[in-house]
Amino acid sequence: MWWLLALVSALFLGIYDVVKKISVNNNAVLPVLLISSLSGAVIFIPLLTLSHLQLISSNHLFYIPGITLLEHAMLFLKSVIVVTSWIFSFFALKHLPLTIVSPIRATGPLWTLIGAIIIFSEQLSMYQWMGIITTLTFFYMFSVAGKTEGISFRKNKWIFFIIMGTLFGAASGLYDKYLLRQINRMAVQCYFTFYQVALFIPIVFFIWWPKRTKYGSFKWRWSIPLIGLFLIIADFFYFYALHIPDSMISIVSALRRGSVIIAFAFGAYLFKEKNIKTKTIYLVGILIGIALLIFGTSQ
Repeated sequence: MWWLLALVSALFLGIYDVVKKISVNNNAVLPVLLISSLSGAVIFIPLLTLSHLQLISSNHLFYIPGITLLEHAMLFLKSVIVVTSWIFSFFALKHLPLTIVSPIRATGPLWTLIGAIIIFSEQLSMYQWMGIITTLTFFYMFSVAGKTEGISFRKNKWIFFIIMGTLFGAASGLYDKYLLRQINRMAVQCYFTFYQVALFIPIVFFIWWPKRTKYGSFKWRWSIPLIGLFLIIADFFYFYALHIPDSMISIVSALRRGSVIIAFAFGAYLFKEKNIKTKTIYLVGILIGIALLIFGTSQ
């Protein structure tokens, strides 16, 4: 059951990646982040209101309970991690081809596994080692492919940005499993979304707005609010999967990375990006590495 929920999450996450690229292409990143976060938060306002008025029962799928001050602090920390990941990732997505960004993001489960090893002292199986070596090998080959497009993985700061965004995303994934053992999943998704907006408002008005001519002007696109909508749907299924007691964060995270296939295909079709055949081979290699990680973790 939980793995099927993870696959549905991957579908919507892939669409989310595509509308992100459409939204930030030749556009100011920070206001896009704020508006997309607002569109997500708006969805939860009626649900939270109806829950507090007891018009949605406590056993309902969309019920949002109240939480303690400590739990609010825990969710604020999650929002800081996610906002950091988003800022790095969205700036990278603006300046790099989607067919470069999405495969790098697909390596997230690798860093999640490494984090689990460090934090929980897990021992790697043979298949997990094979998965790590395979993933890193094809990740390196992507760096070689990037050079043919004038993108140096060592010198291009946007590559550094997407790697940092991926690392913070992996940290968020590890933290999610911990949070969902302590806090109701709908409360996690709702309040964390509100805190994202609270963080982006000062960032936009005190960092971007005074220097908007330097950082780039903002252009409204209807794809921008869709970022928040598709992320809410993807995260709903993701948190639901993690909420199930026997779910495994490493496998959920890996299955979620299946979204790369959708993002990669749209990048190739919509944006007519280069070296698609070569990148496809390397992407398949990364996905094989991730599959080995899943198999090794499930043993």
